[in-house]
Amino acid sequence: MRAWFISLLLAVSASAFAASDYVREKNWADEVTPGIVVGDAVYLEQKNRHKFLGIYTEAANARMGVVVVHGAGIHPDWGMIGTLRQRLPDYGYATLSIQMPILAVDAKPEAYAAHFPEAIERLQLAIRLLKGKGHKQIAVVTHSMGSRMIRDYMARNLAEVSAWATLGMPAALGSGAAITYDGIKTPILDLYGANDLPQVLSGAAERKASLMGKALSKQVVIPDTDHFFANHEEAMVKAVKDFLDSVK
Repeated sequence: MRAWFISLLLAVSASAFAASDYVREKNWADEVTPGIVVGDAVYLEQKNRHKFLGIYTEAANARMGVVVVHGAGIHPDWGMIGTLRQRLPDYGYATLSIQMPILAVDAKPEAYAAHFPEAIERLQLAIRLLKGKGHKQIAVVTHSMGSRMIRDYMARNLAEVSAWATLGMPAALGSGAAITYDGIKTPILDLYGANDLPQVLSGAAERKASLMGKALSKQVVIPDTDHFFANHEEAMVKAVKDFLDSVK
């Protein structure tokens, strides 16, 4: 009995340590929302009643609704994510950039694995919101940890997602093995920078091989830029736009 109780305490402690940081999310939202010029803040509610921030940007005669998913520890209007969510509507793609689960600043990447189910729940809520706004086709654009968070969801081959642009896909958490797109039927864009992170570059060949034979899927490398497409944001947006244009 004592051993069981100690195990329970350890499990609870580990869970608490890895808890998604809702306070940090609120701080991000309080900081971001007053400065939104393009788009509108919306809040989506999870089953546990936690409300998270989304930024919806309409597009005239929108071809698709696009969910934009950021990486670890940031917010839905950060840097390149803000660029994507604001620029894609110029090309006819309405965007909904959503806050994903975040942990403490010093959390290790491996700690995020426990929060993948919550990330998928948020993605599903975002898709539902876009459909509620009349968007019949839905695409997902993800970056870094955000790509890793939803990879298994995409492998379910759900018809509700018409295209997936994944930017800077990192290696698997813990093992460092390359993440591939085996078993995913949705058209995929694998986009990364020539000077990307080692864990992105090391798996590039395997990711490309896993795209062989998948209609409309391709791998694109943007020269002279890094994991965040610094100084090449327009090339990043164009690559995503061209890919979405190819999906009917």
